[in-house]
Amino acid sequence: MNERHADISAELSHLVAIPPIYPHLSNDCARNYFVYMIALSTISYFESETNMDVVLLIARILFAGMFVMSGINHLTKADAMTGYAQFKKVPAPKLSVQLSGLLLALGGLSIILGVYADLGAIVIAALLVIMAIKMHDFWAADAASKQPEMISFLKNISMAGGALFIFAIAATTVDGNAINIGWTLTDSLFSIAN
Repeated sequence: MNERHADISAELSHLVAIPPIYPHLSNDCARNYFVYMIALSTISYFESETNMDVVLLIARILFAGMFVMSGINHLTKADAMTGYAQFKKVPAPKLSVQLSGLLLALGGLSIILGVYADLGAIVIAALLVIMAIKMHDFWAADAASKQPEMISFLKNISMAGGALFIFAIAATTVDGNAINIGWTLTDSLFSIAN
């Protein structure tokens, strides 16, 4: 048993009941054996590249799905959102709402489908930072809206960090090979050697 497996075995030992079919083994010995087997099978499952591709695809869908839905909302409810954009003094408010909706939807789809996911991620990150500063300026808000605006500002900045993380991973190559971000339809547009 290597150190990694031994650490996992020790951490999970309290979760496993000892099957009665091994009465000749001591409780600790049997528990450690079964914990080791469970941990080993779990590690083996997630060390498989195919299984990690599934996990990475699910992660991309969970992260970017919101941007696709938000982009569609910007496009289908542009008239309703234009009033808020005008209130925030956004130049060309209706066009800005529609353009941001298009970029959100395309950036989200880019990340989910893996079509130049690095480009989609950097576009999403830039949009989130711009929207946080322009639309959620809590420092200029009145007392009643200061807290909600600050929460929205921090949410956008946090998600921008996640998008930059996706960009960094998708655009990085090691010895000429791209880092795996799961199943994709295209390679990355950018290639930043590590």
